[in-house]
Amino acid sequence: MIIFLSIVLTVYSLVNFYIGRRGWQAWTGAGLPGWVFLGAFLILVLAYPLGRFLERGLHAAAGGVLLQVGSFYFSVMLYGFLFVFFIDILRVADSLLQLFPAFIRRQPARSGAWALAGVVGAVCLITVLGYLNALRPRIRMLEIAVPKPAGVLKNLRIAMASDIHLGTIIRNSRLARIVSMINGLRPDIVLLPGDIVDESVPAEEEEKMTATLASIRAPLGVYAVSGNHEYYGGIVKNSEYLRRGGVRVLNDEMVLVADAFTLAGRKDPTAARFGQTRKSLAEILGPADKRRPIILLDHQPFRLEEAEANGVDLQLSGHTHAGQLFPLNLINRGVYEQNWGYWRRGTTHYYISCGVGTWGPPVRTGSRPEIVLIEITFGSKGGQYP
Repeated sequence: MIIFLSIVLTVYSLVNFYIGRRGWQAWTGAGLPGWVFLGAFLILVLAYPLGRFLERGLHAAAGGVLLQVGSFYFSVMLYGFLFVFFIDILRVADSLLQLFPAFIRRQPARSGAWALAGVVGAVCLITVLGYLNALRPRIRMLEIAVPKPAGVLKNLRIAMASDIHLGTIIRNSRLARIVSMINGLRPDIVLLPGDIVDESVPAEEEEKMTATLASIRAPLGVYAVSGNHEYYGGIVKNSEYLRRGGVRVLNDEMVLVADAFTLAGRKDPTAARFGQTRKSLAEILGPADKRRPIILLDHQPFRLEEAEANGVDLQLSGHTHAGQLFPLNLINRGVYEQNWGYWRRGTTHYYISCGVGTWGPPVRTGSRPEIVLIEITFGSKGGQYP
């Protein structure tokens, strides 16, 4: 963890030094506007780390405000870096090929100031639009057929919501809208494949959130598994928090639901970093009746072949956010065998959700948040696929 934090802080510092230096150079000779830029830039850069320092002390309210400002700045930093880097590439190309019009070369100071103003405007516009996008989850529909019989149960409506990331940024008001959308789908069961809770929140806000979670209406119950962020924030505390909200957390265990199908949940691989063991899927499903349908919750979509090898009919995962921010979503596709959406391997169906919340900046430019409604028909070989 120390090594990881050192790398993150080093990258954060170098990127911001590059952005700040190029921005200051663009305002050279501008007088007061240049100093205003530098002051605002330093406030934004320091907001998140300072907020983390203050949030656990007597200045928790101020820390919360700084964390929100600093979270937005992550988006500003990413796109600021990309735009500045792109401009520098153009400058190098111009020095070799003279691409720019003559009036830009004759007035470099004014051209630099206008370029910076354009970058600031573009970055702010992208961040605002990405924030608005993050506030508008869509309902994604999925119909699948599972040939195994499930007793008297012929159909099953699952509402799936992953990666809510409740905490300092996503509060009860957002959770209430998500729960309202879930209840509007009239699901039989609600499944939450990890990263429901992100970090600590004030006790009063936590009580509101648990009450909101408890208002989810699903006849067959609400089930979840731990994600990596439940461990980062304290797995015992966060699991208890979910239980108080009426959510059953499956930790390397399985349950028989409605005497119809097996529901299994795996611990997140992060458990090993906190001194816990993680059972193999074969161990978890050892007692399961493979003649019944098996649904698996596993937060991180790695080693997807394990589900097929162990007779799982449907695996639900999250974690990837489908990249969340462009162009990180393009990199994200290369990291995972399936980073988002429906997939099938043999007779096993998979759905990897991009999540309904956000992590870091409350901004989405590479994906749109989603709640997934999955309708399963049991005892049928047909089915529609997206």
